[in-house]
Amino acid sequence: MKTPVVLKFGGSTFPTHGAYDELARGLDERIRSEGRPMAVVVSAMHGETEGLRGRLHEVNRQPEPATGAGLLTTADLVSAHLLATALHRRGRSATVLAGHQLGLTTNASFLWARVVDTDPAPLLKALSEHEVVVVPGGQAVDAEGRPTWLGKNSSDLSALAVARAVGSRVCEIHSDVDGIYTSDPHLIAGARMLPEVSYNMAALMSLYGAKVLHRRSVQLALRHRIEIVLRHNRAPYGTGTTISGAGTQMAAVVFNQRSLVLDYPDDAQADFAHQAFHVEGLDTVRLNRRPSVAVVGGYVDTEALQRKHGIKAGRAAGVPVAEVRGSKVTMHVAPGSEDAVRLAQRLHDGLDFPVPGRAGVRVEV
Repeated sequence: MKTPVVLKFGGSTFPTHGAYDELARGLDERIRSEGRPMAVVVSAMHGETEGLRGRLHEVNRQPEPATGAGLLTTADLVSAHLLATALHRRGRSATVLAGHQLGLTTNASFLWARVVDTDPAPLLKALSEHEVVVVPGGQAVDAEGRPTWLGKNSSDLSALAVARAVGSRVCEIHSDVDGIYTSDPHLIAGARMLPEVSYNMAALMSLYGAKVLHRRSVQLALRHRIEIVLRHNRAPYGTGTTISGAGTQMAAVVFNQRSLVLDYPDDAQADFAHQAFHVEGLDTVRLNRRPSVAVVGGYVDTEALQRKHGIKAGRAAGVPVAEVRGSKVTMHVAPGSEDAVRLAQRLHDGLDFPVPGRAGVRVEV
């Protein structure tokens, strides 16, 4: 069997049900031109996961994590089956491998699970029997076979885990943003795309809230030297940024309007909270000039998590905005989400392009 192509398509790929047929057409054309089997990781349609989250919280304001993992992952599973049936309509052999069939075993942190073991046999068998294997993003199981979720926006991580399992040296990530920019191109005027970015820089930007890639997916790519190619999710699927061991050192302003800074009475309590979030598998940044923790990316019940660890809830202080200049990061805090956009624009306007030097620098957080 030829080395499979590994592709990931985010939720923005599927604004309507007709988009599944559009993608199936593109995959059909690529199979005809390359003749290689494909492992295609897909996310849920926009809003589906959050719709399920809302229904879950209507029934129980504080649901058990295991229940959340079992329900929320079904949105991606629906998306996988819709793509599979669109491929069947075009005469292609396609199957779906859900989390319990995939060969990925995680720890028992149900909503922010980490992969601890990978068995490539199920994927390789399915790829030997089908032209396309469709994988719902974010799904896995723990050692007891219980459904686990790799976290919000974790389809990237699934795709890199699949690439590692099937021996692919390249993983293509398709989204509505075709690359890594110097800031969010949807919100910041003058944001520039970076054609080449090092693993370290991509991971650093993800840690501080860049939405293009899941940070742990970049770390997995670095460990196994898998090149990540960022592409647009609409035909002709243009290539934007390549993430590898090379790449020019850069400047950027990174923020996510859903991120939150929590202030604590003193450094000891902030350190304790930071460690608790880390234990739960969440991305947080400990601010070094104040007793504060930035919880990156949102979709986290911070109050419940702090209560679980016996921590008095930190005070919500605003939205973190990170100014990145090479390996140096300066964290700013904006009072609210709109303030964060205005601050990011002002900081971005003050950046100098290009920044000289090479990537591969030590990341200091």
